Amino acid sequence: MHKFQTLQSTCVPIAIENVDTDQIIPARFLKATTREGFGDKLFADWRKEADFPLNNPAFAGQILVAGKNFGCGSSREHAAWALSDYGFKVVISSFFADIFKGNALNNSLLPLQVSDSFLKNLFEDIEKNSKTEVLVDLENQTVTNTARGEKEVFEINAYKKTCMINGYDDIDFLINQKELIEKFEKTRNIYA
Repeated sequence: MHKFQTLQSTCVPIAIENVDTDQIIPARFLKATTREGFGDKLFADWRKEADFPLNNPAFAGQILVAGKNFGCGSSREHAAWALSDYGFKVVISSFFADIFKGNALNNSLLPLQVSDSFLKNLFEDIEKNSKTEVLVDLENQTVTNTARGEKEVFEINAYKKTCMINGYDDIDFLINQKELIEKFEKTRNIYA
């Protein structure tokens, strides 16, 4: 897991709603059990179309800007693996499927939910200028469209925020709490 505090990056826009996990990483590629190598297969079927944004060299960066209801469909964790392996650290949308959101957070990929109007403006700005950048500040839970100076506060589970800022997975978090756990155990009376 990598530490995540702030990120300022250009974006790749995919202005399509209801993108499901089979579109993100088609089922035929789910044969591996390690996280590596899925980035090459990200949106494999859509990348056959010449005008798909990932094929456009004008669009690059560590932030994917996606239409509403991103990550719906099956619960495959491989979707988060593919996005991370491709190089994305943040996915911005106005709504995420719950299971995708959990899988993303468990794999150091920040699913950042914004208002419909913020998303609309961001798509417009990226379309006008592919070098439009977004600034994500996890500590303060803000996202800024630098083209407009438009800023929003976003929600994130406090535990997942702590894990992302420190680069912890669930086991790392528990190991980091070792002294507190030992102190608690010493105060317990197991024979009471």
